[in-house]
Parts: sequence; structure tokens; C-alpha cells
Amino acid sequence: MRLASYTQHYKALLRLGLPIVVGQAGVIALAFADTIMVGHHSTEELAAASFVNNLFTLCIIFSTGFSYGLTPVVGELYGKGDRHRAGQALRSGLAANTLVALLLTAIMTALYFFVDRMGQPPQLLPLIRPYYIVLLVSLVFVQLFNGFKQFADGITDTKTSMWILLGGNSLNVVGNYVLIYGKWGFPELGLTGAGLSTLLSRIVMVLVFAAIVLGSPRFAPYRKGLLRAGFSRPLFRRLNALGWPVGLQMGMETASFNFSTIMVGWLGVAALASHQIMLTVSQFTFMMYYGMGAAVTVRVSNFRGQHDWTNVRRTTQAGFHLILGMAIVLTSIIFALRYEVGGWFTDSEEVAALIPALFIPFLVYQLGDGLQINYANALRGMADVRPMMWIAFVAYFVVSLPIGYLCGFTFGWGLTGVWMAFPFGLTSAGLMLWARFRYKLRQTETQNDGRL
Repeated sequence: MRLASYTQHYKALLRLGLPIVVGQAGVIALAFADTIMVGHHSTEELAAASFVNNLFTLCIIFSTGFSYGLTPVVGELYGKGDRHRAGQALRSGLAANTLVALLLTAIMTALYFFVDRMGQPPQLLPLIRPYYIVLLVSLVFVQLFNGFKQFADGITDTKTSMWILLGGNSLNVVGNYVLIYGKWGFPELGLTGAGLSTLLSRIVMVLVFAAIVLGSPRFAPYRKGLLRAGFSRPLFRRLNALGWPVGLQMGMETASFNFSTIMVGWLGVAALASHQIMLTVSQFTFMMYYGMGAAVTVRVSNFRGQHDWTNVRRTTQAGFHLILGMAIVLTSIIFALRYEVGGWFTDSEEVAALIPALFIPFLVYQLGDGLQINYANALRGMADVRPMMWIAFVAYFVVSLPIGYLCGFTFGWGLTGVWMAFPFGLTSAGLMLWARFRYKLRQTETQNDGRL
């Protein structure tokens, strides 16, 4: 067994992770552009976007988490050199992802008829409804893209996803400019125009990814398994066994933010708009860390396929070192700009004035966020995902949400009080996931030693 040094692990993780990070940066740039363009069009549209985006973020994060079940399966097969079965796994993954997307579409369709009962400001409902419907249509395309992306990541091709994401996001920004403000002869559609632009970009990204997988020589060794192999029930069952726990774990984390958004809506339009701006900023660090975390999953699953547990441990530790370094650099820059951020997104002085106080809880939870991202992805790479559901439930529903309500409303701290819950939830999740990883790795090493 060849034992890689930490320097080798850093290099390998950066080689895999940086394209994912760049792609995630494109997603964040799009979120910034969306929020800035909508916010400068009107504060009411920014508040409506906050409400709808957070409802759909729960769906998208859950469905993305479900699709992550494909990465360790493909990564393990790639580590074994079984290209045919890896292609067959993509076929099963696309089928499973489509079914999940249709289920989420049905749930969100039912929820649409109750948006007027969630305590949001009544003047926002005419803006919320059309934007909601457009995003609803796009869910299936999000999940198809996720299937292709997780397959490509699993075979260590992270650059293809990066370029498609960057291209799709660029298209979305142009579409926003044209449709929100009514440029080049198009009508001024405001928030609905932002939704239509998002839908178009998601459709184009799926079509481009499918064309590359079906036509590029890079994917030729996998196409026989994708196109000619029969449907594999064992692979389909395994993808569901891995995907649902990861989806639920990530969904519960996101739900803690989304339910917090509903609580923030009780505080009024200005608080909701400020919350949306700060969520956009917080997604920047989250997506950067998750890009590196995805590389940890790929490396861990590759080493797991080779039964190389020492390098599983080292690559996980190296991943946390890199995420910690990213956290120090990124949060230092963002914190220094805390008084300028509000003015980037809105002309409302009331909204901008609420934002600087939110940077304190934001800064505090970065370590916990990096910890939970790294070790959740390491456990995903080891295909040990069931305990993650219960860890997420405790951290986000037992710890985070009650603290948010207590600080925000019982203690009367308002918006800042709601945000005070996030450090408690994310840090407790990170510590529990770290402990689970250590336990699982020791257990696996003991079992393997017993077989020798």
C-alpha cells in the first residue's frame, strides 16, 4: 500500500476541488447578480425572492443531497477500474433523480396553494406566485444536471461541470438583465423575469451536459454501460439507500435556515430583505467549502474502493485543513466589508442598516460549518450515511430552531436573535459528524485487521 503524504493529498484535493470551487463561485456570482438586480428593481421583489428562494432552496439542497449518493458509488467503481458498471450507475442515477424531482414537484405544487397562510406580508403575494410557478417547472432540470455532475465528479472529471456551470450562469445573468429590466425589446418582467432566466439556463445546462456525455471521447468507456446495459435494480436500490439519508441530512440543515426565513417574515419586509442579502453572502462561504468537501468525497470513495483506510483518514484531515484555510481568508475579507455589503444589493437605508449586526453570528459559525461539511462528505465517501440523518435532526431541529425562536422573539433580539441560532446548530452538527467519522473508521480498520 502506498501511503500518500499530506502534501500529495493537498495537491490532489486542490486539483479535484478547485474546479468544483470555481463552478460553485459561478453559482454564488449568479446569486449575487440575482439579488442585486432584483433588489435594485424593488425592495418588495427582493423580499418576495427571499421567501420563494428559501422554499425552493430546501428542495434543491435535498435533491442535490440525494444525487450525492451517486458519487461514492461511481468513485468506488472508478477506483476499481470498472468503467462499464460506472456508466450503468449513471443510468440508474438519472432514473432515481428524475423520480425524486417529480416527487418534489408534486409536493411544491401542493404547497403553492398555502403560501398565503404562512404569515408573509400580503403585498408580496402577487410577486410571490408567478415567480414560484416558474421555479417549480425548473426542478426536474436541476436534478438531471445533478445526476450528470455527480457522475463526472466521481470519475475525477470536475472540470466539465465547472465550464458548464460557468456558461449556464453567464447565460442566466444576461437573461436577468434582459428580462428583469425589459431590455432589447423584451417586456420588463421584474422578479418573474429573473425566474424565467433561471429556467432557461437550467434547461440549457442539462442539454449541454447530455451532449458531452453522449459525444465526447472522454466519456466513451462509460457509454456502453449507460446506453446498452440493462436497468440494474441493485444499483438503483443502493443509490436510494445512499441518496435519501444524505438528502434528508442536507435538507434538514437547509430547513433550519428556511424555517428561520418564515420567522424573519414575521418581522416585516425590511428584515426579510436584509435576511435574503445575508443568506446570499453566507452561501458564498458555504459553497466554497462544499466544493472542497466534494473533492474529499471523491478521494475517500476512491481509497475506499482500494480498502486503503490510512489514506482515507489522511485525505479527510487534509480536506479539513484546506477548508479551515479557506474560512480564515474568506471570512476576513467579508467581515472587513460588512458596512458596504448592504449598499451593493439595495437602495433602502433601512435594509442596509440591519445587515452589519448579522456578521457577528455569521463569523462565529464558520468553523462549525467547515467542520460539518468536511466530515459529512467524508462519511458520504465511506457510504456511511444513515447516522447523518439523526445528527442533522438533533443539530438543526432540537438545537438550532428553538434557539432562534428563543433569541429572536422571547428575548426580543429580532433578526440578529434569529441568526444567533446558526452557530449552535452548525457547530453541534460538525462535532457529531467528526465523532461519527472517527468511530466508523476505527470500526472499519478493526474489522479489516480481524480478517488478516
